[in-house]
Amino acid sequence: MGKPLILVADDQADVRQALSLLLRDSDYEVSTAASPAEVLSALRQARPDLVLLDLNYQRDTTSGAEGLALLREIRAHDAELPVVILTGWATVPLAVQAIHLGAQDFLEKPWENARVRSLVANHLALASTRAQLKRLAEIRQEEGEDEPVFQSHAMREVMEVAARVAASEAPVLLTGESGTGKGLLARWIHRHSARSDGAFVSVNLGGLAETLFESELFGHVKGAFTDARSDRVGRFESARGGTLFLDEISNIAPAQQARLLHVLEEGRYERVGETTSRTTDARILAATNADIHKLIREGRFREDLYFRLNTVEITLPPLRVRRDDIALLAGHYLAHYAREHGHMLLKLTEAAQRALEAYDWPGNVRELAHVMQRAALLARSEQIETADLRLGSGDTAERLDNLTLEQAERYVIRRALESCGGDVNAAAVKLGVSRSALYRRLEKLRE
Repeated sequence: MGKPLILVADDQADVRQALSLLLRDSDYEVSTAASPAEVLSALRQARPDLVLLDLNYQRDTTSGAEGLALLREIRAHDAELPVVILTGWATVPLAVQAIHLGAQDFLEKPWENARVRSLVANHLALASTRAQLKRLAEIRQEEGEDEPVFQSHAMREVMEVAARVAASEAPVLLTGESGTGKGLLARWIHRHSARSDGAFVSVNLGGLAETLFESELFGHVKGAFTDARSDRVGRFESARGGTLFLDEISNIAPAQQARLLHVLEEGRYERVGETTSRTTDARILAATNADIHKLIREGRFREDLYFRLNTVEITLPPLRVRRDDIALLAGHYLAHYAREHGHMLLKLTEAAQRALEAYDWPGNVRELAHVMQRAALLARSEQIETADLRLGSGDTAERLDNLTLEQAERYVIRRALESCGGDVNAAAVKLGVSRSALYRRLEKLRE
């Protein structure tokens, strides 16, 4: 790792020279600027780790207005960059004003060398700590809820298979009911693969209009069709060197199945409106909540595409058959949402925990997460009671009156999809809505 770079911005040459010598002697790299224009130019060329910034320049020797305007521009350019103001004793109030605008500290002229060294070292350390905390927060946001939580034998078997296939390049087909965590497991496989540094690109094929299928997956060139106002990179290209997750794979039309199979077999594709072939370099993971074997028997899904996608097939069990995980998952989500909503501690009563374990969970893990989020949001005390969960009781098929509107809608849609073998078109007809309306409801219930 290189030495930290300090930018010294002052219109006085002797100040720039003295600070440069001092900082270089303290093992820092130093660049200098004599005007606001030079400061902005230096920022565009290389990001410094800290800026020592004078507020008064030759055109503005007393008010500091030019320096304050420059500080605003620096903040707009890079809100995280540490800025320390250089100021004379008579302009300390101006430096305080700069602190309110986002500067981290100020250094009075004439300075003590020990003070300069200490101030620069401290603010560099603080900046490094802030950057680490920000990165950890990003990791928690991106991945914190993507780590499977389980203790059941059924999920241990699933994760053992996932761990074995993660290191390979083999296509994996993830099957199971809606809400069982297929997308979560796909991300886990990617993170534990040799492609983890590459992109994880997900596309919901069931929500794509047939006319947009090829454009979405393979991209298009400007002018390829009416709305193609510029070139577009497709999902295959975006996932180059990484993983492409094809969700709702069973809901694509026969013509799209044939096109996808051709690309997977040949390893090549063309953007819409382009004749030049491009090679694919993405690992394929796919998922479906339908009974794909039934669809194959009925001729609604190509068997050759199925074999191309499922070198390994992993079926995620519904939550009702992994009841050992319910209390563990509930505690995990409750703690997460308690922090999110500003509660230090929330705890399920024994009665509430028993109610969770007895519930049938038609929406699986996704529904459990929503129930815990709602309980954390509406909590009246540290104890989460059974009534706070707002669950239906008894058999959900017979006791829909005890479900919330969202739970009832989820249950009815799930039953329609099950009875239609996962065929969204048939389920939409059964429910008396359009396919697009059903997809909108499904997306809303996933939120």
